Amino acid sequence: QVQLVESGGGLVQLGGSLRLSCAASGSFFSISAMAWYRQVPGKQRELVAAITNGGSADYGDSVKGRFTISRDNAKNTVYLQMNSLKPEDTSVYYCKADIAKNILSSPRPYWGQGTQVAVSS
Repeated sequence: QVQLVESGGGLVQLGGSLRLSCAASGSFFSISAMAWYRQVPGKQRELVAAITNGGSADYGDSVKGRFTISRDNAKNTVYLQMNSLKPEDTSVYYCKADIAKNILSSPRPYWGQGTQVAVSS
């Protein structure tokens, strides 16, 4: 059973920083892309940042220059460093990983349970 477990959310003041982590565990063959999404009630889940297994990263326009995504392939973990946080960053943050269960299977998306980030003004 593949699991993604997020940590690092919490309450922070305007301009503060947080670092989210998401670790994949269980039995699987490989992880390709990993990403962070966020969602507030009543809105669609939006892509925050994504990173390939080679380290190429992409960001949503609203977080460029403030957030940094990184990964440690040896630990099957993806991170999201969030700086200069704003109230509009308040959301539930979800990690996603494209995981192949075995050498013959194609990667499919797995999601974490979400972690709450709240930014106060």
